[in-house]
Amino acid sequence: MGKAAVVILLKVLMILISTAWLSLWLLKPTNLWTRKWKAAESSARNTVFGYYGLDFTVYTFPVIAVAMIGLVYLNLQSWGQRNSRQIRSSTAAFSNPLVTSNLVGILSGVEILSVFLFILFLAWTFYTRISHDFTKLTPMESLKLDLWQLKFLRVATRFGLLAEACLAFLLLPILRELAVFRILGIQFEASARYHIWLGTAMICFATFHGASTLFIWGVSHYIQDEITKWQRTGRIYLAGEITLVVGLVMWITSLPQIRRKRFEIFYYIHHLYIIFLVFFLLHAGDRHFYMIFAGVFLFCLDKLLRILQSWPQTHILSARLYPCKVVELILPKDTGLKYTPTSIIFMKIPSISRFQWHSFSITSSSTIDHHTMSVLVKCDGRWTTSLYDNIRAQLDSDADKMKSIPVAIEGPYGPSSLTFLRYDNLLLVAGGIGITPFLSILHEIAATQGNGSSRYRLPSRIQLIYVVKKSQYIGLLKSVSSLLQNHPSNKCHLKLKVFVTQEKQCGATLGEMLNEASQVQWVHFGLKGPIYSIHGPQSLYWTAALAGIASITFLVFLICFNHIFVPSGKNTSGHHSSKLAVSSKMKAPKENSPSWVADILIISSFIISLACPSLVAIVLRWRRLKKEEVPLVSSKEEKVQQLSSIETKGVVEEEHEVHFGGRPNLEDEFSKFLNETNGSDIGVLVSGPETMKEAVASLCQQKSGCFHIGNKEKKPYLSFHALTFTL
Repeated sequence: MGKAAVVILLKVLMILISTAWLSLWLLKPTNLWTRKWKAAESSARNTVFGYYGLDFTVYTFPVIAVAMIGLVYLNLQSWGQRNSRQIRSSTAAFSNPLVTSNLVGILSGVEILSVFLFILFLAWTFYTRISHDFTKLTPMESLKLDLWQLKFLRVATRFGLLAEACLAFLLLPILRELAVFRILGIQFEASARYHIWLGTAMICFATFHGASTLFIWGVSHYIQDEITKWQRTGRIYLAGEITLVVGLVMWITSLPQIRRKRFEIFYYIHHLYIIFLVFFLLHAGDRHFYMIFAGVFLFCLDKLLRILQSWPQTHILSARLYPCKVVELILPKDTGLKYTPTSIIFMKIPSISRFQWHSFSITSSSTIDHHTMSVLVKCDGRWTTSLYDNIRAQLDSDADKMKSIPVAIEGPYGPSSLTFLRYDNLLLVAGGIGITPFLSILHEIAATQGNGSSRYRLPSRIQLIYVVKKSQYIGLLKSVSSLLQNHPSNKCHLKLKVFVTQEKQCGATLGEMLNEASQVQWVHFGLKGPIYSIHGPQSLYWTAALAGIASITFLVFLICFNHIFVPSGKNTSGHHSSKLAVSSKMKAPKENSPSWVADILIISSFIISLACPSLVAIVLRWRRLKKEEVPLVSSKEEKVQQLSSIETKGVVEEEHEVHFGGRPNLEDEFSKFLNETNGSDIGVLVSGPETMKEAVASLCQQKSGCFHIGNKEKKPYLSFHALTFTL
């Protein structure tokens, strides 16, 4: 009860802080907020805190606080979500697919509502700002513009604020260790598309903002004077132009046509975000930067922690080459590292590329494999083909000449609880290499059944629909063949339906196809001396503490630097000055110091604030590595023996189906499974091509009974989950 109460308290606290922060964005365009906030900043100038401390605390810190509280919440929540079935409710319909199309993909009711509210917020911000601007239009001294030109320039300026609003949320969906979206149950690989949406909207608004401004300068014949201007105070136009050009280059190279075919170009150019953010700060100024600083702060700290997490490098223990050009990599892991099924890792192999990271779904279970973890890699791209060729070359060399392959690992990242294992029944739909996350689920179920643990309530029935081009892919299921035997003692019943689309009927049975081990080749790498194992991220408590240390450090150094390098402007000659004199003196620091001085102080304080938690993280990492005493070489041999000893003679052929020469009729398969399960709650998980996900999502939308609340007849509730591990 104590932990449950704390979880509820943390959830309420996060809701209150988030509501207050979002309210600031709604109030910021109003005249009331402008007057009140200017008065608050004026009062803060005479304190140690300063206006900059007030801006950071009000605009930036709430998001950081939600991230810190969320990490504690997730850690406690993972303890409280065991042995409970999913509860069917009318609100659950909003999380299921509502729209499926090739253009926008699969959208749930919650996503559509969120997009609508965000568009409404942007419209409110623009309308409030521009209506106020039009009522108080004053000619600019430097530019002699007509009335329509002046209005159009104000419209262009307010579009810049819309781009700023998108930028404030842009980096939050791609956090991994400090992931804010995990609080909502959305994993990194799924929330990455929100980053794409926000980035596209930001670039559209920023392009209109920049192009319209240049247009007005052009028609008024001031473009040569204004385009290269680097003002001492106020907006720095040249910095804004650089920001826009860099943003456009990043956006163009991130389009699917380039990102999927030339991933290296996308990956390297996307690191220009550092230049983008620095010049945005110089262009917009410190006050506007604090509005978007929360995402930047969390992203940079998250990036730094991930870099430290991947150090030092480990080595591939062994590899398994499948005839379908799929490689299984066996990696060492610390015995204390636990992860949930469907978790992913990010891998870098310096011998192939020193900078590229690629995500892979883990196929093993930490419940069974205490010293190792495994991933399956489909080798059809430039990076993965290089890996395949490198391993293949080892087969031709002598055993004593095989060289180990060093790798850097980041992760694993996955859901905080095993919610999908607590449905009454599971329907799994996989295509090709999309089987990988389901292997981890099946391994976890096998482990739970094997040790008789009642830690989780397992589904009573599981049906796996596996669609492949060639029958060679069936060999990937060999590691879960024990579940295919369906012993009477098993708590859940697994039925497999394989559809081979590009081959005709063959005489081999399912068991024979699974046992084609002669075509699978093992590569055992030569490992000299001890190697480091994968420890995974820091604990959630420590990660929250590091974020707190970074926040406090930034605020302390920002205050110190401003008091040292920026004139105070306080009147020490007497206390009987007029209000006008006080007002002019309060503005003295801004007039005496160029606007870029405050920007440099923010950057300097930020660098120091990242360095302090990094030192703490390095110490924590070193202590964990120092305790490592696991004989990894022997554990590698143990893993090889386990995989080699798998037998599939007990597979019951009549319970499983293998179809050749066509794709499955998913509607028929769904109907059959729904009749067998008798209107229970069903978890539908799909992993494969986008067309497959959209087809399954449409069926869940049609056949789920969650929209028929008033109907007395009990209808099945299909809970849809799309698993993605490619970005």
